[in-house]
Amino acid sequence: MDHPERLGKYRITGVLGEGAMGVVYRGFDPDIRRLVALKTIRRQPGDAGGSAFESAARFRNEAQAAGRLQHPGIVSVYDYGDDGRVAYIAMEFVDGRTLAYFLGSRLRLDDADIASIAGQVLDALAHAHEHGVWHRDVKPSNVMITPQGRAKIADFGIARFENSGLTMAQTVLGTPMYMAPEQFTGRAIDHRVDLYAAGVLLYQLVAGRPPFVGAPEVLSYKVVHELPPPPSSLEGARSARFDAVLARALAKDPAQRFVNAAAFRDALAEALGQAIPGTVSPGALPALGDAYAPTERIPTGVQAAPPPTHAGLTGTGLTGEPPTHFEPEQIAAVEAALARHVGPLAKVMVRRTARQCPDVPALVAALASQITSAAAREAFLGSPVARGPGTSGSLGTHGALAAAHTGTQHPAAAHRTGSTGTATAMTPPIGLGTLPVGEAWLEQARKLLLAHVGPIAGVMVKRASERTRDRASLIRDFAAAVPESQRAALVEALEKLG
Repeated sequence: MDHPERLGKYRITGVLGEGAMGVVYRGFDPDIRRLVALKTIRRQPGDAGGSAFESAARFRNEAQAAGRLQHPGIVSVYDYGDDGRVAYIAMEFVDGRTLAYFLGSRLRLDDADIASIAGQVLDALAHAHEHGVWHRDVKPSNVMITPQGRAKIADFGIARFENSGLTMAQTVLGTPMYMAPEQFTGRAIDHRVDLYAAGVLLYQLVAGRPPFVGAPEVLSYKVVHELPPPPSSLEGARSARFDAVLARALAKDPAQRFVNAAAFRDALAEALGQAIPGTVSPGALPALGDAYAPTERIPTGVQAAPPPTHAGLTGTGLTGEPPTHFEPEQIAAVEAALARHVGPLAKVMVRRTARQCPDVPALVAALASQITSAAAREAFLGSPVARGPGTSGSLGTHGALAAAHTGTQHPAAAHRTGSTGTATAMTPPIGLGTLPVGEAWLEQARKLLLAHVGPIAGVMVKRASERTRDRASLIRDFAAAVPESQRAALVEALEKLG
C-alpha cells in the first residue's frame, strides 16, 4: 500500500507495524519537536457496514479513554485526527518491547522483578479505575517494558467508561486467555475483570505459562469451571510464594477477588516480604537490541526510521493477518511444525504470537511456552523449524523449509491438548465420514452441550460451525471441550442426532 508522508501536522518517518485494519507509524511532531507513535485505522471505499462502524467507534474510544488518563504507567495519548482516508491517534513513542516478547523469550525473572512488573501494572490500573476506566484487555502484548525497567499499559481500544454505554457493556470483548469467567458467561462486569487479567499476567510471570490454554471453546470451559493449578505444582516451579495471591486474583466469583488494584498490590508486597521495587532491576532483562527491521514501503523522500522498538500497539486488529516482517514460507513452516502438537489451533497461535516476535527463533520460543505438555513442548523445540539456522529471522535452506511441505495430520486426526496437559488424539466417530450438518443439527447439539458446559454452549456451537460444517469434526471438537468422563456419553448422543 502507499503510505502518506504526513498525517495532520505529523511527519511520517517510518513504519512500526502493519495489518489488515491499519498501520502504526513512527512520526515527528514539528511543534513540540518530539517523536510520536501514530496508530491508524483505514477507511475502505464504501465502508458503511456494522463491522467498519464498530472498529471506528472502538478506535475513537481508545483515544477518549487513554486521553483522560495521565499516569507514568500508561502510554499517553496526545491527539486524535481524521484526514478522510484514515483516522489516527498520536501517542507517546515508547522505547522498549512488550512483555509478551520477554515471556516468549522464556525469560525467568526473580521474585522481586516479577512483583515489580505486576505492581507497576496494578498501579496503572488503580489510576484508570479511579477515573472510571476499565481496560478490559490487559495482557502481555499490551504492556510495554522500557530499557529503564518501567512498565506501561497500552491499547485502550475496548476500554469502558464506568456508567457509560460507550462500548456496549454486554458485548463479549477481550482476549480469551485473559478474560474473566463473567466475561464468558455474559454476567455484569466491573473493574475486577482487569484484576483477573492482571492475575493471569502475574501467573505467566511466575509459572512461565498461562493458567489455562486451548481452543477458544475449551479455554472458556476451563476458565468458567476449572481451578488453575497452583504455580508451585507445575514443572520447574521454584517456590509457593505467590500461590495464595494468585488463587484470590483468579477466583471465579468476582466478590472473592481483591476489592481493587491497591489491595491486590498490597497482597503482592506482603507475599514478597518487602516493598515492591519501582522498576525491574538493571540487567534482569536482556538488551533490547533491534526489534524489527523497518519496512521499506515508506513515502518517497522520507527518511527511514532506525530499527523501531515499539512493538506494543496491536489494538487496530494487527493480529488477524500474517505479520509483514516474516516471509509466508516461514509462517507456513512454523504452523506445520506446531500443528503436529496442537492441531488446527496452530494457525491462530502462530499468527497472533508472530506479531510480538522479531524472528523465527523468538517465535518458536514464544510458541513453545504455550504448550502445556512437556513432551510435546520438547518435541516442538526439537523440530527442524526450531533447530534450523535463522537468528535474523531466515529459515535456512533445509529442515525448516522442508517442514512446510511435509504436511500435517488431517484435522480429523489432529492432536489436541487436554485439561491435564497431555496430548491426546481425538479421532472422528467411526462411520460418520464427512457428512455436512444443518442449522437443526447444530441447535440440537447446542442443547446437548448446554448440560455439560452451561451458557457458553451457544458460543461454542456458533464458532465451531463457522470453521466447519463437517459432522465428524464438530463432534470431535465438542467432545474435546468437556471433561473426559463425560465425552463418551456426549459423543454417543451427538451421533444419534438426525
